[in-house]
Amino acid sequence: MPGQDPSTNLALPSLPPELEELGEIALNLWWTWNPAGKNLFRLINPYLWKESGHNPIQLLKTLSAQELEALTKEERFMREYRYVRALFREYMNDKTIYSEEEPLPIAYFCAEFGLHHSVPIYSGGLGFLAGDILKEASDMGLPMVGVGFMYPEGYVRQVMSPDGWQQGASETIDKDTAPIERVLDEKGDHLVFQVPFIDPPVYASLWKLNVGRVSLYLLDTDIEQNDPWDRQISSHLYTPDMNQRLRQEIVLGIGGYRALEILGIKYSILHLNEGHPAFALFERIRSMIEEKKLSLDEAIERVRASSVFTTHTPLQAATDVYNFDMMSHYFGDYWKRLGMDKERFMSFGLNPDAPNAGFNMTVLGLKLCNQRNAVSQKHAEVTRQIWKNVLAQDEPGSPPIVGITNGVHLPTWLGDELRDRLDELLGERWLQLQEDPDLWSRVDELEDEEIWQLHYTYKVRMVNFIRERVRRKWSDEGIDPIVAMAEGVMLDPDVLTIGFARRMTAYKRPDLILHDLDRLEKIVNNYARPVQIIFAGKAHPADQTGKQILQRIFKTAQDRRFRGRIAFVEDYGEGTAKYLVRGCDVWLNNPQIPMEACGTSGMKAAINGTLHCSTLDGWWPEGYNGKNGWAFGGEISDDAKDAAALYDLLEKEIVPLYYTLDEHKRPAGWIAKMRESIRSVSPRFGSRRMMKEYLEKFYLPVSQRSRSWEN
Repeated sequence: MPGQDPSTNLALPSLPPELEELGEIALNLWWTWNPAGKNLFRLINPYLWKESGHNPIQLLKTLSAQELEALTKEERFMREYRYVRALFREYMNDKTIYSEEEPLPIAYFCAEFGLHHSVPIYSGGLGFLAGDILKEASDMGLPMVGVGFMYPEGYVRQVMSPDGWQQGASETIDKDTAPIERVLDEKGDHLVFQVPFIDPPVYASLWKLNVGRVSLYLLDTDIEQNDPWDRQISSHLYTPDMNQRLRQEIVLGIGGYRALEILGIKYSILHLNEGHPAFALFERIRSMIEEKKLSLDEAIERVRASSVFTTHTPLQAATDVYNFDMMSHYFGDYWKRLGMDKERFMSFGLNPDAPNAGFNMTVLGLKLCNQRNAVSQKHAEVTRQIWKNVLAQDEPGSPPIVGITNGVHLPTWLGDELRDRLDELLGERWLQLQEDPDLWSRVDELEDEEIWQLHYTYKVRMVNFIRERVRRKWSDEGIDPIVAMAEGVMLDPDVLTIGFARRMTAYKRPDLILHDLDRLEKIVNNYARPVQIIFAGKAHPADQTGKQILQRIFKTAQDRRFRGRIAFVEDYGEGTAKYLVRGCDVWLNNPQIPMEACGTSGMKAAINGTLHCSTLDGWWPEGYNGKNGWAFGGEISDDAKDAAALYDLLEKEIVPLYYTLDEHKRPAGWIAKMRESIRSVSPRFGSRRMMKEYLEKFYLPVSQRSRSWEN
């Protein structure tokens, strides 16, 4: 992409000349979704690789100069290094845009990106979607650049007290071992710039993450040029202080826009993932007025015609809204520079359903982007309904909100062994053809034995991972045995395992399966057909109801009558997610309808053969075909009725199917559903299909319009 910046990571150790490109590979997250890359670092030292948390920079820093030099003499390692280096070079130089006409460059703004646990700048599904979009854009060769925040203190590291109350601790990013690079200015210093239009001045430094062929730039206000209050702007993701959050979103939208200008990165399409960075739209208008000499109305129309807005919320109350006095304080001079008066400026964030509530960031995105989408087909219906009075203000002929259902990056979320088997079965080019359902018909050739053995391998690995976490916690802190039991030390890989792992908040109903503990006890402790349940997930630090639900789950896990078969896994994140989505037998999802916008964790489970069991909300109405999982509950959510339906389903279908074995001592009926899950979900709910939809519905039409403006 034109205008790339000089950058450096000072944390890498000095490497022997023969291993010069090993550092470049370590600094590019390409290795995280390529098994050969992961295996290369594991080959250096399997124990240290594990101890580093699968962080290649931390691994390399633990090695002495002599040990690094010794690697160059190890024939097996050097042979593998040269092979991975060749793969990496080919990938970085390839050009694989899947269209007859290339799209113009795309700037993708989001408040969080879930890419790897060594860079904890995410809280959940929104961030992992953003991360998967960058990875898929890289795989497809799309000209995209990402803009987000470096959160020095991360989101929140979950620490559970013995009584089950979530205690948040800062998860400080170790900038000396994270795969990030300082962006340098022309003098070779860390690039620092002033965020426009904030008084007194606020400054931000710039970092870069390499995501294959895509660069992600991260803004950081925790620098010495700022006062303590300003240094904290980027310290935490989704700060509950609304004044500080407004400043955060000004820095993300306006500061992020300015950062790309400084770097000389030209783009024609602005894609906003949720409303947090939507102030970038105003900055785009300003830029077109001042640089292209357009009138205000012309600039607004061009911004609308060339900007994409993706909304994830199914509820108006979940959007960011700032009171008008606060907005006036920060934007009083800004709207004058745009040639607007206060009334017109505020109108772009005015929700007709709550005109006195304040300035709504989702409304801003809807009003200044003609390319608007929800993240599942059902969510599109809900979104058009809840924002109908905003949409009624559209000019005649304005495009509607469309549904582009989320997808997950298959190379990231598929287990390595399953991916290797798919390479053999589907051919070496299957990732380039992954959205074609016909390709996946060959999954029917997978033998029952290999499906079951693969799954059992993942299940044992998951249980061992959870036990090891408990062992370490006991060793470090001396935890009570009851707490150890609650955190999974007694899990058994031979028992039917249900997983529930996502953000702990009321509408997701994490404790629905605990509705009738007496009935659940009979299901869990059935002597011949036992069941175990693994919970994981964080409550937002300000969500007291979510914390109370989580506490109830933890206390139930401590209840001896469940015999250690209910567990809560602390501090759920990207690394833990990969173990759970592959190792559980059933992935449970039971949100209040229609509150689930999409729910990508179920896709990640289903592509690995973990069977999805969900109410018909989010993506599941599109994904469920009657043979690849289960659906329960009514069209209107009712806790008592839905819990009873779930218990019935477990007792009458799920548990018997799992424990009904054929002459080979395998659950043939269950395996058939696993095969169908992999075959039916993978092509339709991969990020390749999603990105092709963005390409065809938004990026290419916008590119064609943008080119016409230049002629």
